[in-house]
Amino acid sequence: MTPHNEAELGDFAKTVIMPGDPLRAKYIAENFLENAKLINSIRNMYAYTGLYKGKRISVMAHGMGIPSIGIYSYELYKFYNVENIIRIGSCGGYLKDLNLFDVILAENVYSESNYALTLNNENTHIVSADSNLNNLIKQVAENLNTTVLVGNTVCTDVFDLYMTNQNKFFNRLPKKFNPVAAEMEAFALFYNAKLLSKKAACLMTVVDSKYIDKQASPEEREHGLNNMIKIALDSAILL
Repeated sequence: MTPHNEAELGDFAKTVIMPGDPLRAKYIAENFLENAKLINSIRNMYAYTGLYKGKRISVMAHGMGIPSIGIYSYELYKFYNVENIIRIGSCGGYLKDLNLFDVILAENVYSESNYALTLNNENTHIVSADSNLNNLIKQVAENLNTTVLVGNTVCTDVFDLYMTNQNKFFNRLPKKFNPVAAEMEAFALFYNAKLLSKKAACLMTVVDSKYIDKQASPEEREHGLNNMIKIALDSAILL
């Protein structure tokens, strides 16, 4: 047990699916897992373990932002012997041809955050997903006839649509990085995995974009993410 997680050692499966929203974790447990058991409710950051197609899988919320996922994913890797984490979340699209609910798989992630410097005295701002895990997810998505865009993404400390001058942010990005989307958590997850010799991936569903007038409602977000959820779960049972 940790100050943030009341689960006992052994309660978590080796692979954990991590959405940001605790209610999304509950939704996955209730709609996709069999015999799901609630193993953490501290701060209402729900975690469950159950069976998906006969394989033991866990799902746990990670909250919003780098510090939150940084704590939860670090503890899962370090103290609960979790080997693989697949983050599933929403993102803002940066390409004109992206539509609402398109699915993206992060390859390299850039962040201006000092997470790596503070945690491990390493002044780095780009970190990558596990390539083998990404390749597995791409194959699963193909088998499910679901198109997944693989590309670089940015991980910001603010909701990107609230930036006062997004162009200045883009001008600070590494040359030729060319992000396809923005989210707020993958950098810490990927860095923790790198630090602790674990595996991590990040699947995202587009829920807003400066090129799209409509934004997905909370209800649409909940039910429109099912394609991404199925990709993550079908990947998890192969690990």
